Amino acid sequence: MGTSRSVRLLLPRPLRALPADLAAVVIATLLVNVAVFVPLIRETPLRVPVGLVFVLFVPGYAFIAALFPEAGGSPPDGDRAGEPETEFWEAPRRSGIDGIERLALSFGLSVALVPLIGLGLNFTPWGIRLPPVMIALTAVTLLTVAVAAVRRWNLPEDERFRVPHREWLTTIRAGLFEPESRADGALNAVLVLSLLLAVGSVGYAVAAPPQGEEFSAIYLLTEDDDGELVAADYPGEFELGDRAPIVVGVDNHEQRTTQYTVVVVEQSVDTATNETVVDDQRELDRFQTELAHDETWTHEHAIEPTMTGDDVRLVWLLYLDGEVPDDPSTENAPYHVHLWVSVDEPEE
Repeated sequence: MGTSRSVRLLLPRPLRALPADLAAVVIATLLVNVAVFVPLIRETPLRVPVGLVFVLFVPGYAFIAALFPEAGGSPPDGDRAGEPETEFWEAPRRSGIDGIERLALSFGLSVALVPLIGLGLNFTPWGIRLPPVMIALTAVTLLTVAVAAVRRWNLPEDERFRVPHREWLTTIRAGLFEPESRADGALNAVLVLSLLLAVGSVGYAVAAPPQGEEFSAIYLLTEDDDGELVAADYPGEFELGDRAPIVVGVDNHEQRTTQYTVVVVEQSVDTATNETVVDDQRELDRFQTELAHDETWTHEHAIEPTMTGDDVRLVWLLYLDGEVPDDPSTENAPYHVHLWVSVDEPEE
């Protein structure tokens, strides 16, 4: 009892004034915001379990607490003669709901509430993105916690819903450290070890999830009349000296932050045989960027071929981590994309 009270004193005064379950909801909401928005922490696996617990349970629990501030539980005494009662699971029946119903409705309401908030954000300028979704969920949760606290305080003390956390802690402490027999003590030890093993296994799976496939991608785009980037209408015919805009795109799926170098070359290619033979090659441009995992980069630039002929090949070679050879080519580039063009001499 004294330990629980001393831990509670460490909390800020507004949280100490809240019932224990509502204070836990506020703390969980603050933790998930830290895991999502704090730069160093949001890169760690911590946000996965914290986020799942929050999204699947916390908003619904706060909403149910606001709807049902009173205790609930068992049917009239005549229907449960001789059975013990507890304040959380089997409190005397009032107009509220019991603990199992409260937990089940919390999960169900969270699953329903989160998509509805996302749907509402879809019709706003912010859209369905992590920051606005997190801010909206936080606002809804804290607002419903405030309503739940006020409604609970307005009830007589013996009618308020409460979680008997102190009784639970006392029971757990007695079961672990004061078993009635050696067999009970051994079973308790096995139970604790099993729980630690389960928590450790889940923690390891979260902290070291299997990595997906590691790859990058490079592609070409053009801008249509509406200003949208499309994979169509590439320039195909030039006169020597002509320039045409084009957009190169790079996707990073390497499971890490990667530095990219794009080398643009033009090639005079002999296609008379079954094999593609490069007769001559010239470098036209080169640019670099650095992308985080799952990040995309697009770069608009102008292409101006300097070779003439019907089989001029423009190639965008993609290299990773600054490792560009002295003679860049399609053979030594991890990824590349090309465009065939014809280039004529200007008419006199």
